[in-house]
Amino acid sequence: MSTFLSSNAELIISLVKIALLLFIVLTVNAYLTWFERKVVAHMQSRWGPHRVGPHGLLQPLADGVKFLFKEDPTPAGADKFVYYLAPLLALALALTSIAIIPFGPDPIHLFGHDIYLGIAPPDLNIGILALFAITALGVYGIALAGWSSNSKYPLLGGLRSSAQMISYELSLTMSVVGVLLIAGSFNLKDIIANQTSTKWGIFGWNIFPQLLGFICFFIAAIAETNRVPFDLPEAESELVAGFHTEYASFKFAMFFIAEYTSMITVSCLCTIMFFGGWLSPFPASWTFTHYLPSAILLPFGLWVIWDGIRYETIFGRIILPAVGTAITALGAVFILFPDVNTFIQGPFWLLSKIFIFLFIYVWMRGTLPRFRYDQLMAFGWKLLLPASIVNVIITSFVILAKMQWGPK
Repeated sequence: MSTFLSSNAELIISLVKIALLLFIVLTVNAYLTWFERKVVAHMQSRWGPHRVGPHGLLQPLADGVKFLFKEDPTPAGADKFVYYLAPLLALALALTSIAIIPFGPDPIHLFGHDIYLGIAPPDLNIGILALFAITALGVYGIALAGWSSNSKYPLLGGLRSSAQMISYELSLTMSVVGVLLIAGSFNLKDIIANQTSTKWGIFGWNIFPQLLGFICFFIAAIAETNRVPFDLPEAESELVAGFHTEYASFKFAMFFIAEYTSMITVSCLCTIMFFGGWLSPFPASWTFTHYLPSAILLPFGLWVIWDGIRYETIFGRIILPAVGTAITALGAVFILFPDVNTFIQGPFWLLSKIFIFLFIYVWMRGTLPRFRYDQLMAFGWKLLLPASIVNVIITSFVILAKMQWGPK
Protein backbone atom coordinates (compact mmCIF):
# COMPACT_ATOMS: atom_id res chain seq x y z
CA MET A 1 0.00 0.00 0.00
CA SER A 2 2.79 2.43 0.94
CA THR A 3 4.61 1.55 -2.33
CA PHE A 4 1.48 2.36 -4.33
CA LEU A 5 1.02 5.68 -2.52
CA SER A 6 4.64 6.72 -2.98
CA SER A 7 4.74 5.78 -6.66
CA ASN A 8 1.45 7.56 -7.43
CA ALA A 9 1.80 10.48 -5.02
CA GLU A 10 1.45 13.21 -7.67
CA LEU A 11 -1.72 11.61 -9.08
CA ILE A 12 -3.28 11.23 -5.61
CA ILE A 13 -2.39 14.85 -4.70
CA SER A 14 -3.98 16.07 -7.97
CA LEU A 15 -7.18 14.06 -7.36
CA VAL A 16 -7.45 15.37 -3.79
CA LYS A 17 -6.92 18.95 -5.00
CA ILE A 18 -9.60 18.51 -7.70
CA ALA A 19 -12.11 17.12 -5.17
CA LEU A 20 -11.29 19.90 -2.70
CA LEU A 21 -11.58 22.64 -5.35
CA LEU A 22 -14.93 21.24 -6.55
CA PHE A 23 -16.27 21.21 -2.99
CA ILE A 24 -15.06 24.77 -2.28
CA VAL A 25 -16.28 26.21 -5.60
CA LEU A 26 -19.72 24.59 -5.36
CA THR A 27 -20.10 25.73 -1.73
CA VAL A 28 -19.01 29.27 -2.62
CA ASN A 29 -21.47 29.24 -5.53
CA ALA A 30 -24.29 28.24 -3.20
CA TYR A 31 -23.52 31.06 -0.75
CA LEU A 32 -22.93 33.51 -3.59
CA THR A 33 -26.64 33.17 -4.38
CA TRP A 34 -27.42 33.91 -0.71
CA PHE A 35 -25.03 36.89 -0.77
CA GLU A 36 -26.59 38.26 -3.96
CA ARG A 37 -30.13 37.96 -2.64
CA LYS A 38 -29.16 39.62 0.66
CA VAL A 39 -27.27 42.52 -0.95
CA VAL A 40 -29.96 43.25 -3.56
CA ALA A 41 -32.64 42.96 -0.85
CA HIS A 42 -30.92 45.55 1.35
CA MET A 43 -30.50 47.83 -1.67
CA GLN A 44 -34.27 47.61 -2.15
CA SER A 45 -35.12 47.94 1.58
CA ARG A 46 -36.09 44.27 1.96
CA TRP A 47 -34.86 41.52 4.29
CA GLY A 48 -33.95 38.87 1.73
CA PRO A 49 -33.61 35.23 2.92
CA HIS A 50 -34.04 35.09 6.71
CA ARG A 51 -36.30 32.15 7.60
CA VAL A 52 -34.25 29.04 6.74
CA GLY A 53 -31.53 29.01 9.38
CA PRO A 54 -30.09 32.06 11.18
CA HIS A 55 -30.04 35.03 8.77
CA GLY A 56 -31.20 32.63 6.02
CA LEU A 57 -27.79 30.91 5.94
CA LEU A 58 -29.35 27.50 5.22
CA GLN A 59 -31.34 28.83 2.24
CA PRO A 60 -28.74 27.51 -0.30
CA LEU A 61 -29.11 24.02 1.23
CA ALA A 62 -32.90 24.26 0.94
CA ASP A 63 -32.58 25.40 -2.69
CA GLY A 64 -30.25 22.49 -3.47
CA VAL A 65 -32.67 19.95 -1.98
CA LYS A 66 -35.52 21.58 -3.90
CA PHE A 67 -33.63 21.27 -7.20
CA LEU A 68 -32.91 17.59 -6.57
CA PHE A 69 -36.58 16.70 -5.95
CA LYS A 70 -38.35 18.97 -8.44
CA GLU A 71 -40.18 17.47 -11.41
CA ASP A 72 -37.87 17.19 -14.41
CA PRO A 73 -39.94 17.22 -17.63
CA THR A 74 -38.33 16.93 -21.07
CA PRO A 75 -39.96 18.67 -24.08
CA ALA A 76 -41.55 16.17 -26.46
CA GLY A 77 -39.74 17.43 -29.59
CA ALA A 78 -36.33 17.97 -27.97
CA ASP A 79 -33.12 16.40 -29.25
CA LYS A 80 -32.61 14.41 -26.06
CA PHE A 81 -28.86 13.78 -26.36
CA VAL A 82 -27.99 17.44 -26.99
CA TYR A 83 -30.66 18.59 -24.51
CA TYR A 84 -28.97 16.61 -21.71
CA LEU A 85 -25.45 17.41 -22.93
CA ALA A 86 -25.85 21.23 -22.91
CA PRO A 87 -26.04 21.87 -19.11
CA LEU A 88 -23.27 19.34 -18.47
CA LEU A 89 -21.06 21.05 -21.07
CA ALA A 90 -21.71 24.52 -19.63
CA LEU A 91 -20.88 23.38 -16.09
CA ALA A 92 -17.82 21.32 -17.05
CA LEU A 93 -16.24 24.18 -19.02
CA ALA A 94 -16.92 26.70 -16.23
CA LEU A 95 -15.32 24.43 -13.61
CA THR A 96 -12.37 23.58 -15.88
CA SER A 97 -11.55 27.26 -16.42
CA ILE A 98 -11.22 27.95 -12.70
CA ALA A 99 -8.78 25.03 -12.38
CA ILE A 100 -6.11 27.08 -14.23
CA ILE A 101 -6.19 29.93 -11.68
CA PRO A 102 -3.25 29.97 -9.20
CA PHE A 103 -4.46 30.95 -5.73
CA GLY A 104 -1.16 31.60 -3.99
CA PRO A 105 2.56 32.12 -4.66
CA ASP A 106 4.02 29.59 -2.24
CA PRO A 107 3.49 25.81 -2.01
CA ILE A 108 2.60 23.79 1.07
CA HIS A 109 5.45 21.39 1.92
CA LEU A 110 3.78 18.09 2.83
CA PHE A 111 5.26 14.56 2.87
CA GLY A 112 8.21 15.68 0.77
CA HIS A 113 6.03 17.27 -1.94
CA ASP A 114 5.39 20.88 -2.90
CA ILE A 115 1.61 21.33 -3.12
CA TYR A 116 0.62 24.57 -4.88
CA LEU A 117 -2.72 26.29 -4.30
CA GLY A 118 -4.32 25.49 -7.65
CA ILE A 119 -4.90 22.53 -9.96
CA ALA A 120 -2.72 23.55 -12.91
CA PRO A 121 1.07 23.72 -12.42
CA PRO A 122 2.21 27.23 -11.46
CA ASP A 123 4.67 27.43 -14.37
CA LEU A 124 1.99 26.86 -17.04
CA ASN A 125 3.43 29.11 -19.74
CA ILE A 126 0.20 29.34 -21.75
CA GLY A 127 -2.08 29.98 -18.75
CA ILE A 128 -4.08 32.91 -20.13
CA LEU A 129 -4.36 31.32 -23.60
CA ALA A 130 -5.65 28.06 -22.13
CA LEU A 131 -8.13 30.01 -20.00
CA PHE A 132 -9.49 31.97 -22.97
CA ALA A 133 -9.67 28.80 -25.08
CA ILE A 134 -11.84 27.08 -22.45
CA THR A 135 -14.09 30.08 -21.76
CA ALA A 136 -14.62 30.62 -25.51
CA LEU A 137 -16.19 27.15 -25.70
CA GLY A 138 -18.75 28.13 -23.05
CA VAL A 139 -21.09 29.50 -25.72
CA TYR A 140 -21.70 25.97 -26.99
CA GLY A 141 -23.55 24.97 -23.82
CA ILE A 142 -25.98 27.88 -24.14
CA ALA A 143 -26.37 27.65 -27.93
CA LEU A 144 -27.00 23.89 -27.80
CA ALA A 145 -29.50 24.33 -24.95
CA GLY A 146 -31.46 26.85 -27.02
CA TRP A 147 -31.41 24.76 -30.19
CA SER A 148 -32.13 21.35 -28.66
CA SER A 149 -35.19 22.52 -26.69
CA ASN A 150 -37.28 22.75 -29.90
CA SER A 151 -38.94 25.95 -28.67
CA LYS A 152 -38.85 29.49 -30.05
CA TYR A 153 -37.89 31.37 -26.87
CA PRO A 154 -34.89 29.15 -26.02
CA LEU A 155 -33.79 29.30 -29.67
CA LEU A 156 -33.86 33.10 -29.63
CA GLY A 157 -31.92 33.10 -26.35
CA GLY A 158 -29.31 30.73 -27.79
CA LEU A 159 -28.90 32.86 -30.93
CA ARG A 160 -28.57 36.01 -28.83
CA SER A 161 -25.93 34.38 -26.66
CA SER A 162 -23.91 33.18 -29.67
CA ALA A 163 -23.90 36.64 -31.28
CA GLN A 164 -23.16 38.34 -27.96
CA MET A 165 -20.26 36.08 -27.01
CA ILE A 166 -18.64 36.29 -30.45
CA SER A 167 -18.95 40.09 -30.42
CA TYR A 168 -17.54 40.62 -26.94
CA GLU A 169 -14.93 37.82 -27.16
CA LEU A 170 -12.92 40.02 -29.53
CA SER A 171 -12.93 42.98 -27.14
CA LEU A 172 -12.16 40.68 -24.19
CA THR A 173 -9.10 39.23 -25.92
CA MET A 174 -7.79 42.54 -27.29
CA SER A 175 -8.16 44.27 -23.92
CA VAL A 176 -5.56 42.02 -22.23
CA VAL A 177 -2.96 42.27 -25.02
CA GLY A 178 -1.56 45.41 -23.38
CA VAL A 179 -1.00 43.51 -20.11
CA LEU A 180 0.68 40.65 -21.98
CA LEU A 181 2.97 43.11 -23.80
CA ILE A 182 4.00 44.70 -20.48
CA ALA A 183 4.56 41.35 -18.74
CA GLY A 184 6.13 39.61 -21.75
CA SER A 185 4.54 36.32 -20.72
CA PHE A 186 1.30 34.29 -20.90
CA ASN A 187 2.05 32.76 -17.49
CA LEU A 188 -0.38 34.07 -14.86
CA LYS A 189 2.27 33.82 -12.13
CA ASP A 190 4.71 35.90 -14.22
CA ILE A 191 2.01 38.52 -14.87
CA ILE A 192 1.52 38.91 -11.10
CA ALA A 193 5.28 38.99 -10.43
CA ASN A 194 5.67 41.76 -13.04
CA GLN A 195 3.38 43.98 -10.92
CA THR A 196 5.60 43.73 -7.81
CA SER A 197 6.78 47.07 -6.44
CA THR A 198 8.47 46.83 -3.05
CA LYS A 199 8.65 50.61 -2.74
CA TRP A 200 5.26 51.74 -4.07
CA GLY A 201 2.95 48.76 -3.47
CA ILE A 202 -0.32 49.44 -5.27
CA PHE A 203 1.29 51.78 -7.84
CA GLY A 204 3.09 48.88 -9.49
CA TRP A 205 -0.18 47.27 -10.56
CA ASN A 206 -1.31 47.13 -14.20
CA ILE A 207 -4.51 49.06 -13.47
CA PHE A 208 -2.62 52.37 -13.76
CA PRO A 209 -0.90 51.93 -17.16
CA GLN A 210 -3.80 49.79 -18.43
CA LEU A 211 -6.88 51.63 -17.14
CA LEU A 212 -8.51 51.67 -20.59
CA GLY A 213 -7.69 47.97 -21.02
CA PHE A 214 -9.26 47.14 -17.65
CA ILE A 215 -12.47 49.06 -18.45
CA CYS A 216 -12.78 47.23 -21.80
CA PHE A 217 -11.96 43.88 -20.20
CA PHE A 218 -14.41 44.17 -17.32
CA ILE A 219 -17.31 45.32 -19.51
CA ALA A 220 -16.63 42.56 -22.06
CA ALA A 221 -16.30 39.98 -19.27
CA ILE A 222 -19.69 40.96 -17.83
CA ALA A 223 -21.20 40.49 -21.29
CA GLU A 224 -19.42 37.11 -21.61
CA THR A 225 -20.96 35.90 -18.36
CA ASN A 226 -24.47 37.08 -19.39
CA ARG A 227 -24.92 39.26 -16.34
CA VAL A 228 -26.85 42.54 -15.94
CA PRO A 229 -26.90 44.79 -17.94
CA PHE A 230 -25.95 42.26 -20.65
CA ASP A 231 -28.29 39.39 -19.67
CA LEU A 232 -30.16 39.44 -23.01
CA PRO A 233 -29.96 35.63 -23.61
CA GLU A 234 -32.27 35.08 -20.61
CA ALA A 235 -34.29 38.32 -20.65
CA GLU A 236 -37.41 37.30 -18.72
CA SER A 237 -39.43 40.30 -19.95
CA GLU A 238 -38.93 39.19 -23.57
CA LEU A 239 -38.02 35.48 -23.71
CA VAL A 240 -39.69 33.97 -20.58
CA ALA A 241 -36.29 32.66 -19.36
CA GLY A 242 -34.31 32.57 -22.60
CA PHE A 243 -32.10 29.60 -23.40
CA HIS A 244 -33.04 27.64 -20.24
CA THR A 245 -36.84 28.10 -20.51
CA GLU A 246 -37.40 24.35 -21.06
CA TYR A 247 -34.99 23.25 -18.32
CA ALA A 248 -36.01 22.38 -14.76
CA SER A 249 -34.71 20.64 -11.68
CA PHE A 250 -30.97 19.95 -11.51
CA LYS A 251 -30.34 20.63 -15.20
CA PHE A 252 -31.42 24.23 -14.61
CA ALA A 253 -29.23 24.31 -11.48
CA MET A 254 -26.22 23.28 -13.61
CA PHE A 255 -26.66 26.38 -15.79
CA PHE A 256 -27.02 28.43 -12.61
CA ILE A 257 -23.79 27.01 -11.12
CA ALA A 258 -21.95 27.55 -14.43
CA GLU A 259 -22.95 31.25 -14.45
CA TYR A 260 -21.75 31.87 -10.91
CA THR A 261 -18.52 29.92 -11.52
CA SER A 262 -17.86 32.11 -14.56
CA MET A 263 -18.34 35.18 -12.33
CA ILE A 264 -15.66 33.84 -9.98
CA THR A 265 -13.30 33.14 -12.92
CA VAL A 266 -13.74 36.67 -14.30
CA SER A 267 -13.14 38.15 -10.83
CA CYS A 268 -9.95 36.06 -10.55
CA LEU A 269 -8.75 37.28 -13.96
CA CYS A 270 -9.47 40.95 -13.17
CA THR A 271 -7.51 40.56 -9.95
CA ILE A 272 -4.54 38.78 -11.56
CA MET A 273 -4.28 40.82 -14.76
CA PHE A 274 -4.85 44.33 -13.41
CA PHE A 275 -4.83 44.41 -9.58
CA GLY A 276 -1.66 42.57 -8.61
CA GLY A 277 -3.17 39.15 -7.88
CA TRP A 278 -1.98 38.05 -4.46
CA LEU A 279 0.25 41.12 -3.97
CA SER A 280 -0.48 43.44 -1.05
CA PRO A 281 -1.59 46.99 -1.94
CA PHE A 282 0.83 48.31 0.71
CA PRO A 283 4.60 48.73 0.44
CA ALA A 284 6.64 45.78 1.72
CA SER A 285 8.08 47.95 4.52
CA TRP A 286 4.61 48.24 6.11
CA THR A 287 4.92 44.96 8.02
CA PHE A 288 2.04 45.80 10.37
CA THR A 289 -0.36 45.16 7.45
CA HIS A 290 0.51 41.45 7.76
CA TYR A 291 -1.87 41.34 10.73
CA LEU A 292 -4.86 42.60 8.72
CA PRO A 293 -6.40 39.09 8.36
CA SER A 294 -6.49 38.76 12.17
CA ALA A 295 -7.64 42.38 12.57
CA ILE A 296 -10.64 41.53 10.38
CA LEU A 297 -11.41 38.02 11.65
CA LEU A 298 -11.21 38.69 15.41
CA PRO A 299 -13.78 41.54 15.63
CA PHE A 300 -16.01 39.84 13.05
CA GLY A 301 -15.96 36.57 15.00
CA LEU A 302 -16.76 38.38 18.26
CA TRP A 303 -19.64 40.21 16.55
CA VAL A 304 -21.05 36.89 15.25
CA ILE A 305 -20.90 35.48 18.81
CA TRP A 306 -22.67 38.55 20.20
CA ASP A 307 -25.29 38.41 17.43
CA GLY A 308 -25.86 34.71 18.13
CA ILE A 309 -26.36 35.23 21.88
CA ARG A 310 -29.23 37.65 21.27
CA TYR A 311 -30.68 35.88 18.18
CA GLU A 312 -34.44 35.20 18.31
CA THR A 313 -34.40 31.41 17.65
CA ILE A 314 -32.79 28.64 19.73
CA PHE A 315 -31.13 27.21 16.59
CA GLY A 316 -29.52 30.58 15.87
CA ARG A 317 -28.38 30.92 19.49
CA ILE A 318 -26.52 27.59 19.11
CA ILE A 319 -25.12 27.86 15.57
CA LEU A 320 -24.00 31.50 15.41
CA PRO A 321 -21.84 31.47 18.59
CA ALA A 322 -20.18 28.25 17.36
CA VAL A 323 -19.42 29.83 13.96
CA GLY A 324 -18.21 33.03 15.65
CA THR A 325 -15.92 31.04 17.95
CA ALA A 326 -14.39 29.25 14.94
CA ILE A 327 -13.78 32.58 13.14
CA THR A 328 -12.23 34.13 16.26
CA ALA A 329 -10.00 31.06 16.79
CA LEU A 330 -8.82 31.30 13.17
CA GLY A 331 -7.87 34.95 13.67
CA ALA A 332 -5.98 34.02 16.87
CA VAL A 333 -4.10 31.20 15.06
CA PHE A 334 -2.75 33.68 12.51
CA ILE A 335 -1.32 35.81 15.35
CA LEU A 336 0.08 32.90 17.39
CA PHE A 337 1.76 31.16 14.43
CA PRO A 338 3.77 33.68 12.36
CA ASP A 339 4.64 31.10 9.65
CA VAL A 340 0.93 30.44 9.04
CA ASN A 341 0.27 34.18 8.95
CA THR A 342 3.04 34.69 6.38
CA PHE A 343 1.72 31.86 4.21
CA ILE A 344 -1.87 33.14 4.08
CA GLN A 345 -0.91 36.69 3.02
CA GLY A 346 -1.06 35.89 -0.71
CA PRO A 347 -4.36 33.96 -0.65
CA PHE A 348 -5.86 36.59 1.69
CA TRP A 349 -5.21 39.49 -0.69
CA LEU A 350 -6.24 37.48 -3.77
CA LEU A 351 -9.54 36.37 -2.21
CA SER A 352 -10.25 39.86 -0.84
CA LYS A 353 -9.94 41.39 -4.31
CA ILE A 354 -12.05 38.61 -5.84
CA PHE A 355 -14.75 39.30 -3.23
CA ILE A 356 -14.77 43.01 -4.16
CA PHE A 357 -15.35 42.17 -7.83
CA LEU A 358 -18.14 39.74 -6.94
CA PHE A 359 -19.77 42.50 -4.89
CA ILE A 360 -19.55 44.82 -7.94
CA TYR A 361 -21.32 42.13 -10.01
CA VAL A 362 -24.15 42.03 -7.46
CA TRP A 363 -24.20 45.82 -7.12
CA MET A 364 -24.72 46.20 -10.88
CA ARG A 365 -27.57 43.71 -10.84
CA GLY A 366 -29.38 45.80 -8.24
CA THR A 367 -28.64 49.09 -10.01
CA LEU A 368 -28.48 48.95 -13.82
CA PRO A 369 -31.28 48.37 -16.34
CA ARG A 370 -30.93 45.89 -19.20
CA PHE A 371 -29.71 47.10 -22.61
CA ARG A 372 -31.83 46.79 -25.72
CA TYR A 373 -30.31 44.19 -28.05
CA ASP A 374 -29.36 46.71 -30.76
CA GLN A 375 -27.66 48.84 -28.08
CA LEU A 376 -25.76 45.80 -26.85
CA MET A 377 -24.37 44.93 -30.29
CA ALA A 378 -23.63 48.55 -31.25
CA PHE A 379 -21.77 49.12 -27.98
CA GLY A 380 -19.61 46.02 -28.50
CA TRP A 381 -18.67 46.64 -32.14
CA LYS A 382 -18.64 50.45 -32.36
CA LEU A 383 -17.17 51.46 -29.00
CA LEU A 384 -15.63 48.60 -27.00
CA LEU A 385 -13.66 46.87 -29.79
CA PRO A 386 -12.16 50.13 -31.22
CA ALA A 387 -11.25 51.25 -27.67
CA SER A 388 -9.45 47.96 -26.94
CA ILE A 389 -7.55 48.19 -30.25
CA VAL A 390 -6.52 51.79 -29.44
CA ASN A 391 -5.25 50.54 -26.06
CA VAL A 392 -3.06 47.93 -27.79
CA ILE A 393 -1.66 50.54 -30.22
CA ILE A 394 -0.84 53.03 -27.45
CA THR A 395 0.75 50.35 -25.24
CA SER A 396 2.85 49.03 -28.15
CA PHE A 397 4.04 52.54 -29.01
CA VAL A 398 5.02 53.30 -25.38
CA ILE A 399 6.95 50.01 -25.05
CA LEU A 400 8.79 50.63 -28.36
CA ALA A 401 9.57 54.21 -27.32
CA LYS A 402 11.06 52.97 -24.03
CA MET A 403 13.16 50.40 -25.92
CA GLN A 404 14.45 53.00 -28.39
CA TRP A 405 14.89 56.10 -26.26
CA GLY A 406 14.64 54.93 -22.67
CA PRO A 407 17.59 54.30 -20.32
CA LYS A 408 19.72 51.40 -21.49
